[in-house]
Amino acid sequence: MVAQVYSDVENDFRERYTNHLRTMKQKIYDTNLGYTELEDERKLVNQQAMRTPGRRGEIIKSEEIDKEFSRRYSEHKKAMFYYD
Repeated sequence: MVAQVYSDVENDFRERYTNHLRTMKQKIYDTNLGYTELEDERKLVNQQAMRTPGRRGEIIKSEEIDKEFSRRYSEHKKAMFYYD
């Protein structure tokens, strides 16, 4: 029962954080122009994880940021494929 409550809370946290990440702006390729909100969020999460290692929240945030970068990169690749 307790494990189910924790997994429900974790799933809710993941969904809310994923929605928050999707609102952030990020450039796809290395250029000097563009937004870096998602990259800045990754840096903050990594710094916090170094200060307090092993916290589940930072682990989840790091996983979700990686998923968001992968999602955006794959969408960009699909879009570039359709243009060619």
